[in-house]
Amino acid sequence: MELHLIRHPRPDVPPGVCYGQADVGLAESAAEVATRLRPLLPADFLLHASPLARARLLAAELGAPVLDDRLKEMHFGEWELRPYAELGPAIDTWATDPLGFRAPGGESARDMSARVLQWLDALLASPPAPPVVVVAHGGPLRAIAGHLLGLPPERWLGLDFACGHVTRLDVEDWGVVLKWFNR
Repeated sequence: MELHLIRHPRPDVPPGVCYGQADVGLAESAAEVATRLRPLLPADFLLHASPLARARLLAAELGAPVLDDRLKEMHFGEWELRPYAELGPAIDTWATDPLGFRAPGGESARDMSARVLQWLDALLASPPAPPVVVVAHGGPLRAIAGHLLGLPPERWLGLDFACGHVTRLDVEDWGVVLKWFNR
């Protein structure tokens, strides 16, 4: 299966503000990003996307997406739309356990990864014939790619998906090939 992972266009959020599942707008045109990405994608594909506007808007420019809540970004609870500078020493606590830490009212990276990998397991249980394109967020894309590439979860943060770019993985019976990253 040919799998294309696209991170949403740049969100309209000031630098240094936490925005996980907050449904924020875009700082760049979804149509322009789609026009730039289209030549990198196969002619026919199945399209899946997060329902959050920043992913959904781009996906709608690429086709008719199947929206799935499991592809949403990590939920930061009370931290949503707050500047990191206001969070005080909680940031240090998060840094000591980036996978297990949970902001008040939110979810951990481990929780987010579990729901994303449920989606991936369902996809892989009956792999589609056409290629698959996924439009989502940095956290879910790290979980998908890191898992498929066999990286331990502690290393997934090293997969830095750029906004408005696409990565291609080929999932074969014998393993996974990273064809290209952040085009």
